[in-house]
Amino acid sequence: MPQDITIKITDREGVQHEVQAPTDMNMNIMELVRAYELAPEGTIGICGGMAMCASCQCYILNEVAMPEKNDDEEAMLSEAFHVKENSRLGCQIHITQDLDGLELELAPE
Repeated sequence: MPQDITIKITDREGVQHEVQAPTDMNMNIMELVRAYELAPEGTIGICGGMAMCASCQCYILNEVAMPEKNDDEEAMLSEAFHVKENSRLGCQIHITQDLDGLELELAPE
């Protein structure tokens, strides 16, 4: 039986939101941020989740079982601004049971 997981997202104003994320809808972190309206309209997921704009860049703040970065994500992060060691593209992180307890921060615009 699929179950929602809890993810803590710090928005661009520094406010932390604890949200419930469904594991049975094939959603990703970018879509979750949009669903909860944690970033202004038109500032996240501009490319629609194709790993082509880095508007959904986030920083992973804790240790959870993350999927490996694919080549498209690596390439986009190599060109993006505000990149850190823990940077990921939210559109490339699909919500699974393994991400329960994930804490992340949205990168600046």
